[in-house]
Amino acid sequence: MHGVFTMQLFLQTFLLFALNFLDAVLTIYWVRNGFAAEGNSLMAKLLDIGDFPFLGVKLLVGAIAAVVFWRWRNLRLAKCGLMLTLAIYIGLMGIHFFTGLSAFGFISDNLVNDFSVWSHTFFAFIL
Repeated sequence: MHGVFTMQLFLQTFLLFALNFLDAVLTIYWVRNGFAAEGNSLMAKLLDIGDFPFLGVKLLVGAIAAVVFWRWRNLRLAKCGLMLTLAIYIGLMGIHFFTGLSAFGFISDNLVNDFSVWSHTFFAFIL
């Protein structure tokens, strides 16, 4: 049973890193093609410097988080933190999804703006 639990936590930690990577790549694509702006001012400055500094820092932060969650996986706080972080990244994937639908003309800009306001309110509330 312990092995199954460890594997589940490993997969969740890997998923977190994969979502972090996907978030970085999609952010670069949306920003470079004029569909979105980076919401984090520090990361926006790195993106202004170039794609690789942005991607490097983003992946480094994701790797550190994954290592911390994995290293202290037996602590309840780490498990809760991992679940919260995964929920946030899944929400970010929803934002990327709607950005893509808008970028390719499948939904109106007004709907995207409404979703953006809702998501910013949601993330402000939970963070």
